[in-house]
Amino acid sequence: MRVGVYICHCGFNIAGFLDIDELVRYAESLNDVVIVRDYRFMCSNPGQELIRDDIEKLNLDRVVVAACSPNLHEATFRRVLSESGLNPFFLQIANIREQCSWVHSDKVKATEKAKRIIRSAVERVKHHTALESKRVNVIPRVLVIGGGIAGISASLLIAEAGVEVYLVEREPTIGGNMAKFDKVFPTLDCAACILTPKMTAVKENPNIKLYTNSEVVEVRGSVGNFKVKIRVKPRFIDEDACTGCMECVDSCLYYPTIPSKFDEKIGFRKPIYMPFPQAIPNTPIINPDECLYFITNKCPMYCEDVCEADAINFEQEERIEEVEVGAIVIATGYKLFDPSEISEYGYGRYKNVFTALQVERMLNSTGPTGGRIVVNGREPERVAIVHCVGSRDERYRRYCSRVCCMYSLKLAHLIKERTNAEVYNFYIDMRAFGKGYEEFYRSVLEEVKVVRGKVAEITDIPMNDDERREVERGRVIVVFEDTLLGRVERIPFDMVILSPAIEPSDGTKELARILKVSLDENGFFREIHPKLAPTVVAPGIFVCGCAQGPKDIQDSVAQAESAAGQALSMINRGFVELEPTTAYVDEEKCSGCGMCVPVCPFQAIEVVSVNGHVRARIDESLCMGCGVCAASCPSRAIRHRLFESETIRAEILSLL
Repeated sequence: MRVGVYICHCGFNIAGFLDIDELVRYAESLNDVVIVRDYRFMCSNPGQELIRDDIEKLNLDRVVVAACSPNLHEATFRRVLSESGLNPFFLQIANIREQCSWVHSDKVKATEKAKRIIRSAVERVKHHTALESKRVNVIPRVLVIGGGIAGISASLLIAEAGVEVYLVEREPTIGGNMAKFDKVFPTLDCAACILTPKMTAVKENPNIKLYTNSEVVEVRGSVGNFKVKIRVKPRFIDEDACTGCMECVDSCLYYPTIPSKFDEKIGFRKPIYMPFPQAIPNTPIINPDECLYFITNKCPMYCEDVCEADAINFEQEERIEEVEVGAIVIATGYKLFDPSEISEYGYGRYKNVFTALQVERMLNSTGPTGGRIVVNGREPERVAIVHCVGSRDERYRRYCSRVCCMYSLKLAHLIKERTNAEVYNFYIDMRAFGKGYEEFYRSVLEEVKVVRGKVAEITDIPMNDDERREVERGRVIVVFEDTLLGRVERIPFDMVILSPAIEPSDGTKELARILKVSLDENGFFREIHPKLAPTVVAPGIFVCGCAQGPKDIQDSVAQAESAAGQALSMINRGFVELEPTTAYVDEEKCSGCGMCVPVCPFQAIEVVSVNGHVRARIDESLCMGCGVCAASCPSRAIRHRLFESETIRAEILSLL
């Protein structure tokens, strides 16, 4: 064996805390090590050249790189070995950054630990065997889950490149939360003017097959070859036949008393309804749990009698459609934190306390109030907007939702414009981080009042006669601390608007289970690397928009097009290379017990008959190399390439 060891300084990340010279001297003393080099940035071109030259000149057959996590640069160094004529799997990464220099406070002990990590890597790499990556063809179709602005943008970009797209949306219409907005910051453009042309483009694009009122229920396979089951719920109206005349809705005798989900439950609808006038598909939907026909099997006025297109079909049933795709894009969007969890803010208890999204529906001309701001039957004279409701709060959501400051300022401007009310914004820190945001913030400052301080309570309990009269007028009292003035104040308001945290959308956990991908500590989809792969959650599975974390429309669209570009790149290449570090079965030892089948999260194992003997068989195109099967096999018949028992044993013993 001829092993080369390469120790990276990683700037000060490693060299600032570990004794590099001591590590070099120690590595030189290890058996079979013929060269040890250190360099400031081993992943840079000069660092890679050091390794490349040594492989060729010193005839190295194994390489150890002591640097950062293999998640970051293992592929980089494997490519170096491959370009030098050495099998890329004769490489071992010794992680002395995340596992050593970053996590210890004692430099001497950390250096000793780094020595052991390097020693174990040297012993381990000696047991590596030559492996070859396998190529599989990619199905030239893409599944996009979620029909908000991110999902729409990704779908259109992919479809315009000539690739077929299946767009799945669980609501009756695409558009997502953006369809509820009146205007968007910082330009105050009409949200519908931006969004609805894209929605129409989705409908008219022949490469996009749209599934609304649908959800993904099963995903099998692996990168390049996913088999997907989609549950399509009945609308009870034929989309192809419906002309969108709305006669069925108008003829329904049911008075609109059902809280509208699209209008954030401040508007009402009938059992048969269109979410909003520009909905795509432009077809009403019937809720069977509310419709008299389904509840009583009779109705004094059948909507189907007035439908000249004969589009209404009460016999429609739920169906499962199966599709095959090469890549998946997750664009499931977000929901808002429920402010009723913060009892001191009185949401759900006081009629004049609203969420920001409810006010968006009020401001929208297609909303329940036709664009008028109305509280207790009149326009408000004084309005409070409370930032960071549930965000940046140790009790609820620790993270910043990023967009709350800007949409709160937008609402302040629009309310001032529509009502000329006195508007207060209560904030913790103002975060105007995007292009044109600071300028927008400064322009709004001239129109409204901003108070730096957290609202402690919203109450209708007066402390004196003046407050009692205000409460009798229908106002509530906002109790807050002005941190700049250093005092607690109480001010009555006609209307209070809460700006809640952005949360992962409903069903995110279940979808992550179906896709077999991870969520981060806040419940959003976890990317492979936040800097180098911010849209990749797994091979062939990409994420964009607020499914990955809170972001504004601009960032959502940019990330959607990035995810679409990566999916297209893979499809245009026509193939993907699979990691050969998969499990395999030693048929001589396998008893065919089948215990490995249910534990495999990727459905890659089946039990088959081989020459009259029952044996387990692993489909290497589906295996992701997690090792669960090898750990669960009672006969030790399942082994794992590059993680053989002898390899792991050598690594552990050298650590000890």
